[in-house]
Amino acid sequence: MKKFNIRKVFDGLTAVSSSSSSASPQPSNRENDIIQETLQSEHFQLCKTVRHGFPYQPSAMAFDPVQKILVIGTQSGALRLFGRAGLECYCQHEGNSAVIQLQFLINEGALVSALSDDSIHLWNLRQKIPAILHSLKFNRERITFCHLPFQSKWLYIGTERGNIHIVNVESFTLSGYVIMWNKAIELSSKNHPGPVVHISDNPMDEGKLLIGFECGIVVLWDLRSKKADYRYSYDEAIHSVAWHHEGKQFVCSHSDGTLTTWNVRSPAKPAQIITPHGKQPRDGRKPDPCKPILKVEYKTAKAGEPFMVLSGGLSYDTVGRRACLTVMHGKSTAVLEMDYPIVDFLTLCETPYPNDYQEPYAVVVLLEKDLVVVDLAQTGYPSFENPYPLSIHESPVTCCEYFADCPAELIPALYSVGSRQKRQGYSKKEWPISGGNWGQGAQSYPEIIITGHADGSVKFWDASALMLQVLYKLKTAKVFEKVTAKEEKPSPDVVDEDPFAIHSLSWCPESRVLCLAAVSAHVIVYRFSKHEVTTETVQLLEVRMQCELNDVDSLEGGGEQASAVSTPGASSSPQGSTPQPHPSSSSTSSSEGLRDNVPCLKVRSSPLKQSPGYQVELVIQLLWVSGEPPQQISSLAVNSAYGLVVLGNGNGVAVVDYLQKTLLLNVTTAEMHGLPDPHQRQPRSPRKGRHPSGVGLCDGNDGGATSEDRCKSPTSGCGSPYHSDEDSKQKFLEKVKSKSRLISKSVANDFAKMSRIFSMAADQKHDDARDGSFIHSRSSSMGSIDREAREVISSLHFFETLSRKNELVPVPSLWLGTSLGTVLAISLLVPSASELRLQQAVAVSFCGSVVRLKGGILRMAVMDSTGSLVPPACESWYDPNAPEEERERTRSRRPTSPSSSQENQDCQYAVVCSEKQAKVVALPSQNCIYDHNITETSFVLRADVVIMSAGICVACFCANGHIMTLSLPSLRPLLDVNYLPLTDMRIARTFCFSNLGQALYLTSPMEIQRLTYSQETCDNLQEMLGELFTPVETPEAPNRGFFKGLFGGGAQSLDREDLFGELAAGRASRSLAQHIPGPGSMEGMKGAASGVVGELARARIALDERGQKLGELEERTAAMMASADAFSRHAHDVMLKYKDKKWYQL
Repeated sequence: MKKFNIRKVFDGLTAVSSSSSSASPQPSNRENDIIQETLQSEHFQLCKTVRHGFPYQPSAMAFDPVQKILVIGTQSGALRLFGRAGLECYCQHEGNSAVIQLQFLINEGALVSALSDDSIHLWNLRQKIPAILHSLKFNRERITFCHLPFQSKWLYIGTERGNIHIVNVESFTLSGYVIMWNKAIELSSKNHPGPVVHISDNPMDEGKLLIGFECGIVVLWDLRSKKADYRYSYDEAIHSVAWHHEGKQFVCSHSDGTLTTWNVRSPAKPAQIITPHGKQPRDGRKPDPCKPILKVEYKTAKAGEPFMVLSGGLSYDTVGRRACLTVMHGKSTAVLEMDYPIVDFLTLCETPYPNDYQEPYAVVVLLEKDLVVVDLAQTGYPSFENPYPLSIHESPVTCCEYFADCPAELIPALYSVGSRQKRQGYSKKEWPISGGNWGQGAQSYPEIIITGHADGSVKFWDASALMLQVLYKLKTAKVFEKVTAKEEKPSPDVVDEDPFAIHSLSWCPESRVLCLAAVSAHVIVYRFSKHEVTTETVQLLEVRMQCELNDVDSLEGGGEQASAVSTPGASSSPQGSTPQPHPSSSSTSSSEGLRDNVPCLKVRSSPLKQSPGYQVELVIQLLWVSGEPPQQISSLAVNSAYGLVVLGNGNGVAVVDYLQKTLLLNVTTAEMHGLPDPHQRQPRSPRKGRHPSGVGLCDGNDGGATSEDRCKSPTSGCGSPYHSDEDSKQKFLEKVKSKSRLISKSVANDFAKMSRIFSMAADQKHDDARDGSFIHSRSSSMGSIDREAREVISSLHFFETLSRKNELVPVPSLWLGTSLGTVLAISLLVPSASELRLQQAVAVSFCGSVVRLKGGILRMAVMDSTGSLVPPACESWYDPNAPEEERERTRSRRPTSPSSSQENQDCQYAVVCSEKQAKVVALPSQNCIYDHNITETSFVLRADVVIMSAGICVACFCANGHIMTLSLPSLRPLLDVNYLPLTDMRIARTFCFSNLGQALYLTSPMEIQRLTYSQETCDNLQEMLGELFTPVETPEAPNRGFFKGLFGGGAQSLDREDLFGELAAGRASRSLAQHIPGPGSMEGMKGAASGVVGELARARIALDERGQKLGELEERTAAMMASADAFSRHAHDVMLKYKDKKWYQL
């Protein structure tokens, strides 16, 4: 039997994008070559810039107390370094193994990382992009613990076998000095002691090494005599050990929730045993066991009691209690509850020397999904306000948009209203992680990122200058009634557990109008105001978008149809468009008891207090229709100059006037195609052969409806034989409900889109029918309605353009793109006078189809005759709650640059990009002058027409990981890089382009990865990035005092070179570990330089390194000369003192 090879399937998916049909101008349109293209391939280069957010799945942490830099390692091998506010750095190990421990070379600009694949790495932090200098891979033993003493170049490595190896961190070579587990424990235990869980040297004697084994044995090893001085044994397993700074006591934490304190010279039994969270029995028996204390730190203060900080150790009867950090200070014990499980914690101290009073001032607590810093110096232990953008994942991100080069006043306006939302009760002190310096880049334009979340919240972020800071948070859930336990919860057939999750958004930066679409099939229009208002009644507009399944054969008692269908050339007369203050209190049920005319959520009926910021203007809700839930909104657009918002889904499109709160247009997809159309579809049977690409997927109605049926209103009562099939209808309903229960709507829509496009690609190559996961490809054997693909409104854009042939003046227009590649135009007649805008209705008329492409339409734009992008008309921002005179003074409409057309001459060019190809169409003639097949084997996930500093282009991200740019208007490929294969639907849902060569996506549920495809930004990236390492003098060592120096009571140093060097200890076995040289400073070069440029860069770096070494040599020479000069002067003084004295006078 032939095996199925899934690798071939992925190879086909990730094949290199093909552009077999290259962009070529039509021979009859060579006059369009007068548009001078300024963008060339040398203007583009792709590279990552920065990563924001909380490190996903953190596993380890370290802190440099002198440089004041924090590093966090993750289970995927990533490192995130944090300095002062706004200074972050991301780097990645090869192989994606988990980071198990991190150790700074304090104030040396270097870092040692230990991974779960038993490798250790030395990172150079003295360059803006850290690089690995050396690596060492252990072959025969598993690494469990590492320890690097302060100001030492010898790294102790404990293994799973219980042995300790020593590595020189300068050369990354193993020493021949090895501490074997059997020599360490000798006869103190009959069994193997287990892995090494702790290594540390005595603070007062570097020659004494404390080794903790998992079984409960602790050994104090004398490095000089190579034998154990003392052995300490306890019945419970050890998790961590901490020294008192005087080196006379240490504390162990155990698996039964106890802390044992040992005197160094009394190994027989612990000096003290305490159970911090255990209940002490009155009869003197041993307290009940508690959960393990995973870590303990023992820090002393010169003035006051010592601090003992520990994690874990709670009683087993505290079921459901959150993770806690316990701070014991003298007789007081404070238990600090955390929101997430504790991964690690570190106590920040004033001195890096372990033999001095530590003077702790803060505790950094690394949680699974947060980073908390506790102030130990203030009463109550308040936390510091975190300046890093670590709250992206506060609720899961469901959509994301990126806006570069925004109006300059936007960020201050959002910050002013957002600053009032900040929590109180934080520590008054400055953030203690304050190392490094910011970059000095030239990029200064404002950038804003907007994220929509599963709980209905929306966050605005300031993303300027490679930083990220939250500006303002908007909560949409408060617009609706709270669902109590007694009330009926939203039906699982419609939404998942997050009924308020934001699915898509449309934002006008100039007017600050925000439009949000959520999974519960509702749209909320917000306007920005600096004044607080109380809205007595939330304005509500309910829209009944007729389901395609019941278009013609509607069930009895289905309720009143609220659609307004316009004919070409005639304005629509809105029906049922009066805004309703409250949702329908009672649903209209059919004879079969199906839900009808009810929304998914109830808008609140009580007054709504709205703080300064974004305030609700209108709520639009789609209704249930004859037991069928409203389909999720697939596309959304808002235009402030016209006062219109348009939304589309698989049923059709609705245009709403949010100023008059009326419904202007509500038509189904079938009705749009039934209107006069140059590409009018012919009636066809699903049993006929395959149709050409672009019409191979059709609506459920196309199979059995005639052209006359398609032109009729859904209320005409004329039925289709397929719609009259009750079995097919019931089967379809059950299918929708079952799928809705299993997976959230947002993910389902993504997979449906992916499945549909995969099916289209398969249909082009094969004649057999293939079933998708949600939407199936059409084949000649498909006859049931549930096997037909539904045409969805996939793209909506407002323009002032020439939508009809032979039109002379651009008029306000709405262009609709569908998932089957059709672009339709709708003309809008908007009252020009502002005083008439609220009195006269906006007239709507269809202009027919403009162009057709392969694949679903993703993006549309319009260029003028000079090749410049024509922005949509917009209104300047004014405060809707300001006094009338101030509002009229600030209110103005920013029109687009009108370009009139002479007869038989094109003056505008429409750019349309689909999942498969891009076209440039001349207007008003609607002739296609350029087309380009973007990909044959894959499909485009995201496409945008972006403005670069030197021109405009089309930017595309494909499912096979390719990022491309195409010139305009000729659609020449300028960039094609295989960047990132689509491994997660999160990437497809959040990837977005922005102007000036910026892009981003969510690389994990918690992190945003930003990248650039601009050569200019790549050239300036080194200047824009901050510096982690800054020259700082190491604090002076503690003064030993006169008597300690006289009688030898101070700290005793150790010349480790004499013990661990090759001359004294010999060489280690070559089979034990393999040394791997790292890229080192070569990694600091920009990109992967090659050829002459690469050689010059290498030579320059070599010269820099040589210059640095020469500088160090010069400094050493100067120091030696100064020492020699001092010695010469001293000898001369001695000679002068004794030259005239006789021998008996000495």
